[in-house]
Amino acid sequence: MTEFTTRPEIQGTFGVVSSTHWLASQVAMSVLERGGNAFDAAAAGGFMLQIVEPHLNGPGGEAPIMIWSEAEQRMRVICGQGTAPALATPDFFQRQGLEMVPGIGLLPATVPGAFGGWLTMLRDYGTWELEDVLRPAIEYANNGFHLVPRIVQAILAVESLFRNDWTSSAEIWLPGGRVPKPNALFRNPAVGAMYARILKEASSQGTDRTARIDAALSLWYQGFVAKSIDGFYRNESVIDCTGERHRGLLRLSDMADWKASYEEPVTIEYGRYTVAKCGPWSQGPVFLQQLAMLQHTDIATHAADSARFVHCIAEVAKLAMADRLAWYGDPSHTDVPLDALLSEAYAKARVQTLTPQASKTLQPGKPLGREPRLPDLEVSRRALARADARFGIGEPTFAELPPVDSWLDNEIFVGDTCHIDVIDQFGNMVSATPSGGWLSSSPAVPGLGFSVNTRLQMTWLDEGVPGRLQAGKRPNTTLSPSMALRDGKPYMAFGTPGGDQQDQWTLAFFIRHAVLGMNLQQAIDAPAWHVEHYPASFWPRTLKTNRLVVESRFASDELDRLAAAGHDVTVGGPWSEGRISACTRQHDKAGRLVLRAGANPRGMQGYAVGR
Repeated sequence: MTEFTTRPEIQGTFGVVSSTHWLASQVAMSVLERGGNAFDAAAAGGFMLQIVEPHLNGPGGEAPIMIWSEAEQRMRVICGQGTAPALATPDFFQRQGLEMVPGIGLLPATVPGAFGGWLTMLRDYGTWELEDVLRPAIEYANNGFHLVPRIVQAILAVESLFRNDWTSSAEIWLPGGRVPKPNALFRNPAVGAMYARILKEASSQGTDRTARIDAALSLWYQGFVAKSIDGFYRNESVIDCTGERHRGLLRLSDMADWKASYEEPVTIEYGRYTVAKCGPWSQGPVFLQQLAMLQHTDIATHAADSARFVHCIAEVAKLAMADRLAWYGDPSHTDVPLDALLSEAYAKARVQTLTPQASKTLQPGKPLGREPRLPDLEVSRRALARADARFGIGEPTFAELPPVDSWLDNEIFVGDTCHIDVIDQFGNMVSATPSGGWLSSSPAVPGLGFSVNTRLQMTWLDEGVPGRLQAGKRPNTTLSPSMALRDGKPYMAFGTPGGDQQDQWTLAFFIRHAVLGMNLQQAIDAPAWHVEHYPASFWPRTLKTNRLVVESRFASDELDRLAAAGHDVTVGGPWSEGRISACTRQHDKAGRLVLRAGANPRGMQGYAVGR
């Protein structure tokens, strides 16, 4: 009998899409149905995510993108992660009496890279006009979309902040002066008007499709969008989690000097698979380091819901995350020993430190014999002692929705981000993890209808550490889209929201699928977990060690074995871990392209579609 899954593994030959929201998936699929390719479809879906998941990404966010071009027969990374403003230096923050970059407000902004990332892909690999790609997002912004409850929770968490200080956000997210109801139809005409103006002015400036896209990029990074951001960030002073008012550091010149860039992916061989990730400015190599270590374990012999399976992956995750802290940074500004970190010799040496008992200390390695240098991990405690954390932490926070009609703000918990994967009938593939510009993390820019990202909070101010803040440098983002070849041929696009959990959830998913033989949906649905054994990437960078958070669907005797092995086990809800989307392509014996997709049931909004 076939094992039950929450929804079918989608199968087809024409095209497949999986994303974190059903409307983004349907919009992307509609592009494929009307003759667009995967790059057109992913861009349309990505812009749609900005509208329907504004608590998790927005126009002012960022978008690391991975592509497979069937015409070019290669993978590429499009870096839609913006850089630190010229005014953002450790000395500036230290002069303000700060030991950390705040998690909310104007100070932690980087150049918003999502627009540049999506349009660079669309210009160079797509076929559609920008007007056609943006039309669904504009229509839903103008005419309305239904609010998933998490959006309302995000607004509730910061309602008083919006009313009392961030009034530009209140104008958008408190229509009629009230918190909107879950599942209500909601409009954001300011974003619709902003995108419509870009299309109108770009159309008048460009003589062909490429020129019109380039004109739109200019309007965003040098024209009215950049000028509006500059004016707001230069002149407005707003409250943030320091409890004080600060003006922003992002300027027109920072935006004008930036553009999305192409990079080669970082890869590792794992059996039949070549797994590809973004570089060490992301946490992507954490995934690859774990695979390198797991090759020297007996992971293939353990059931996916067993304590031994969880223990093995959790312990290699601890080692890889320690190396992330000690060694990762923007390689344009930092000497990252990436080849050594991914080498077989280093992986073997790291695996030899593992024991049947859970590790309780941070253990960064010494690639090439170099001594790790860590930031001051006590800074979180000191920052919290003087902070105003009423409106949550740097990662988007959500208030507990009341059980009936009272609108009391109860428990606060953290959120995540977005993801979309697309494969078309030609074999082109896209994997993207857009994020940032969360509605609750910085005030909306007047006239534009969106917030700017707060990604700079993921930097350190300590001298000599690879993740140190530096003007023009990319922060160490957690965003981590994924691709894999199988037997040298393009196979899978996949990823998940989840901050520090991204390259844990996807790692276990990959092993369940690639090693244990589960189909995509089975591997997504299987009981999941994550380990907390590192300083969090988001303000206030709190350090936790040896905490293992597991879904309650694990058998009680397996949980007892994990506790006996020394893990600090926290049992969460039955469907609380993971937000994975995935699509695959392969050819059958007759040479026909066969496509598959799976989507996350957790949260009840992820959706896979295809035919």
